[in-house]
Amino acid sequence: MASLGRYLLISAAITAVLIAVIAAAYLFGYAGGAGGNELARAKSSERGLFSVSMKPETGAVRIGETQAWLVTIRMKSGQPVENAAIHVAGGMAEQNQGLPTSPQATDYLGGGSYRIQGVKFPTPGWWQLRLWIFAAAGTDSVIFNVVL
Repeated sequence: MASLGRYLLISAAITAVLIAVIAAAYLFGYAGGAGGNELARAKSSERGLFSVSMKPETGAVRIGETQAWLVTIRMKSGQPVENAAIHVAGGMAEQNQGLPTSPQATDYLGGGSYRIQGVKFPTPGWWQLRLWIFAAAGTDSVIFNVVL
């Protein structure tokens, strides 16, 4: 009986440690799933031309509501990327499901910031937003993961 109690105590301790590690991973913006999925809201574009950040305009991601997101694009030197053309696509890659809307870059707000309207995540899950950026410095893309 003592060995069963010790086994349960060790199992509980291991479970607690695993939960703490997973919680820390999400807290610090990294979820180490397949392919190194991460949750950063600011990152370099795939070819390294731009530094891109993205966030919902209202500050909170809401399931089932159409929202506007703000995107800021800068050169590696920190200079804002002005008057870029941005194409937006996305979906739930694991479910082979696209977005139910067609988000569009609708406004250039100055300082390298743009408004993307029409973003909607209809259900909880692991979503991706991909931006193709066409600017004087070149063309590049970036993927943002959103977990709801």
